[in-house]
Amino acid sequence: MNQFEPNKNIGRLLLDAGKLKLNDIELIEHCQREQGLLFGEAAVKLGLVAEADILQILAQQFEYPYLQPGEGGISAQLVAAYQPFAPQTEAFRALRSQLMLRWFNEEHKQLALVGVGKGEACSVLAANLAIVFSQLEQRTVLVDANMRSPRQHQLFNLNQSVGLSELLVGRTGMEAICKIPHFADLSVLPSGAIPPNPQELLGRPSFRLLMRHLAKNFDITLLDTPDGLLCADTQNVVAETGAALLVMLKHQTRISDALAMQTQIINSKAQIVGAVLNELPY
Repeated sequence: MNQFEPNKNIGRLLLDAGKLKLNDIELIEHCQREQGLLFGEAAVKLGLVAEADILQILAQQFEYPYLQPGEGGISAQLVAAYQPFAPQTEAFRALRSQLMLRWFNEEHKQLALVGVGKGEACSVLAANLAIVFSQLEQRTVLVDANMRSPRQHQLFNLNQSVGLSELLVGRTGMEAICKIPHFADLSVLPSGAIPPNPQELLGRPSFRLLMRHLAKNFDITLLDTPDGLLCADTQNVVAETGAALLVMLKHQTRISDALAMQTQIINSKAQIVGAVLNELPY
């Protein structure tokens, strides 16, 4: 197990977390001296803590928040919240890096994620991507602009009664944006109650005003959208953000559908920043 231990005391953090007792520290330090191990390595070797405990403490030291399984009430589908060393999470971080290079800067702060058709797992991708952006200490807000089949309130265990739909008609204010516990730089605006006229709501001036407010107060704004080819709402969102990330499903999304979605986005005078090919539906 490779680890870098800065000046902060891992033993003290493990004590504070209730993972060790004072007499455990003496045993660990003795093992360190005898075998030339790092503190965390010695603690794991003696069976006093699990490697997962050490990784959690290191995450605290380096201000890289993530959760233990079952903690926080967040869906297990959000692997970036629970498994920072998993291959899927590494893929989300790689996507984040590409988006930082290709799109996000002081002028470009907002991006719509657009699933070409049904089942591309756009919502799960958007949520995981929002988490890894927030772990980069980027003030990140995820907007559930899918007011037909919303999912973000389920993924983040949020109250669905107040959200985007209420905000757009003036029934609530920016307090509808929810801070996510354990992730200091992450906020989510759920979709709210499902309205009968989502396309008309997203075409209101209030949506443009909301986007301006978010651009001033957040470094990164990600928007989850309905299935692109099935719902015209998505074009309203893409036209406002000016950019889209296409999401497709391996062995399911048709090339003809992807090309049709590309044409719609271009007609909205927006830029396609890139495309993601999901291997599994969610």
